[in-house]
Amino acid sequence: MASPSAEDFTGAMRALVGNCSVITVGEGQDRSGLIVTSAISLSADPPLLLVCVSRSSSSWPLLKQYGRFGWSSLGAGHQRVAEQFAGFGGVKGTDRYEGAEWETAVTGAVLLKGAPAAFDCEVDEIIDRDTHSIVIARVRAIKETPDAGALIYWNGAFQTLN
Repeated sequence: MASPSAEDFTGAMRALVGNCSVITVGEGQDRSGLIVTSAISLSADPPLLLVCVSRSSSSWPLLKQYGRFGWSSLGAGHQRVAEQFAGFGGVKGTDRYEGAEWETAVTGAVLLKGAPAAFDCEVDEIIDRDTHSIVIARVRAIKETPDAGALIYWNGAFQTLN
């Protein structure tokens, strides 16, 4: 039996509602980041997160090099951040951070101020599968912003929940 095409699979995945999170990697002028809908909790004790990252992403080498990252879920007012970190208009590297407020966490990772939930993470394990890597991370610190709403990705577009 033949597998579904990548286009059919991608189209079907758009029917699922995904939480939008920004993954921030690197430091100083050597930083970038990306938007993911594939970030979930793995364990509460110890606190572990799981995120899937394409190895063709410009952020992938920085994630491997630094071994830490920030994971900030996006709130209802963060669509511009989502678009920049998704690379809309060709925005790359440190330019993705423009126009938003950031704070440095315990590990040195950068977290978005005002994120509904933000996690300071250290890479624990990386499992390569086809085009992506499954990154398991230990949570070192957490920041929360009550009533920030949520930014979701559904049907090929960003949408807000308040």
